Amino acid sequence: MQKNTDSINGELRRLQWDDIRYFLELARIGSLSGTARLLKVEHSTVARRVEALELSLGIKLFDRLPKAWSLTQEGETLVTQASRLDDEAQGFARAALGVSSLHGTVRVSAPPVLASHLLVPRLAAMRERWRNINLEIVGDIRDAHLARGEADLAIRLSRPSAPGLTARSIGELSYGLYAAHGYTTQPEADWEFLGYDESLRQVAQQQWLNRIANGRRFIFRSNDLAALLNAARSGLGVAVLPHFLAVNDSGLCSVPAPVDSTLRQLWLVVHPDVRRSPRVRLVADLLVELIAEVQGLLSGNAPD
Repeated sequence: MQKNTDSINGELRRLQWDDIRYFLELARIGSLSGTARLLKVEHSTVARRVEALELSLGIKLFDRLPKAWSLTQEGETLVTQASRLDDEAQGFARAALGVSSLHGTVRVSAPPVLASHLLVPRLAAMRERWRNINLEIVGDIRDAHLARGEADLAIRLSRPSAPGLTARSIGELSYGLYAAHGYTTQPEADWEFLGYDESLRQVAQQQWLNRIANGRRFIFRSNDLAALLNAARSGLGVAVLPHFLAVNDSGLCSVPAPVDSTLRQLWLVVHPDVRRSPRVRLVADLLVELIAEVQGLLSGNAPD
């Protein structure tokens, strides 16, 4: 019996947690390319790590199909256990962060343009106040999965619906109509519009722009706010842009809107396990202070 126990323990020691993580993500997504994008690696890395796990276990976990990797019966049996291991690992990481000091890394997720054009320059000006922290700012269109450690803090434009997260409203983001200088000298009936693509068609600011366009043509769409900004600068048409991004842009002018502007709440979101971390609390406090200081700019009522 001892020999069998030693053999099992030896096999477990040879298992690599990262291999299990790759297996779990591939099982969730079903394709090498999608898993590789999520994990920010080459698709060959995903295949290699999963094959290493199969070799360690002596089990075939996936059927390799032309357009997808499908779990075998053995893989289906193990994926639930792998998910529990992942939950435990993430819980362990959050607990470790909760007892950590003011030294270390804090990862903040925010909408890309908000991150690059608003947060980064102002956090840089506060550098002395987070001197011992390594700060990671991630521009995310999608919501980072805080329970799985994709970020410690997140700034979002909607209140999270996922259970177990703590959210606090920290400000409001207002939008307006903008176009290149001289564009609106042409008749309003001839104006053309720049909007979000299909993936963001339901967001409040796009719905507001749809009402203003009232059937007039959208000649350019993108899921990238910076692309819409540059399209408006180039004279392609009228765009809805956050005031903080456009109000001080010398290449743009404000366009009077025929209907009331739209507002989006800014939410600071954190997992309760992480909130106890001194360094996470410090960065959270700085973000709250930062947003309060620029609320006039965010609302379009004050210069930067």
